[in-house]
Amino acid sequence: MSPSPPVPHRPSATLSRPEALRLRWEIGIVLALSYGASGVYAVVAIVDRVTRETALSEQTATINRSLNERAGFDLVYQLLGIAFGLAPVALVAYLLWQRSRPHLAGLGLGGRPGSGGGGWIREAGGGLLLAAAIGIPGLGFYVLARAIGINTTVVPTALDAAWWTVPVLVLSALRAALGEELIVVAYLFERLRRLGVGPVATIVSSALLRGSYHLYQGFGGFIGNVVMGLVFGWAYRRWGRSLPLIVAHWVLDIVSFVGYPLAVAWWPALFALAA
Repeated sequence: MSPSPPVPHRPSATLSRPEALRLRWEIGIVLALSYGASGVYAVVAIVDRVTRETALSEQTATINRSLNERAGFDLVYQLLGIAFGLAPVALVAYLLWQRSRPHLAGLGLGGRPGSGGGGWIREAGGGLLLAAAIGIPGLGFYVLARAIGINTTVVPTALDAAWWTVPVLVLSALRAALGEELIVVAYLFERLRRLGVGPVATIVSSALLRGSYHLYQGFGGFIGNVVMGLVFGWAYRRWGRSLPLIVAHWVLDIVSFVGYPLAVAWWPALFALAA
């Protein structure tokens, strides 16, 4: 992918004090409705975990769990959670919507002049490469973090097996990919740029936020996701495109949510030895 033309940097001095204050309030409200709140809950969760008698490495963090003991109602609750979980994404799309095409350029989405459909294909391919670059070392780091006792045992899903389980997990992965990459990266980068925050500080802030709401998994989850955030932030700064990040995140979560339970079912002895 070729990098986008540099986005003009608008320093905070060009904003009036009411405009700057309004943007700060907007950022606070968006984060309070999404990953800022998740970060606060995760900080409380890690304090709870480390103050227990059970060692952190012996505790379990479950990502996708059943919401009802009856399969039909469980499916309804899962789908409602996915739908309403995308409301903050719709909010930032509304806030950054532009009258002229591409309407979602502020979120790094929309076609480029002269790119045609090939641009989307190249960006998706870049996302697959990014997923491999993050996922393979990330798996090794997770094993190391558990071995040295700074992370919980992460259970990607505890859903009961049903005809809808895999589709719901794929949709849950898409919700996470859209939410994190469009809010924590694209939206935050655009708003901090308008406030005059430099690119390095923006990338670091976004990465720390990403790490914060993964603290419930342990300190390994925090470190690993901060590193992922730094890489994703650098990629977004360089290319200005969200699709590669969304594809990479979606693939990583599909492998985690769907691939892990399948691997446990197919090779239980291997995972029993690793436990």
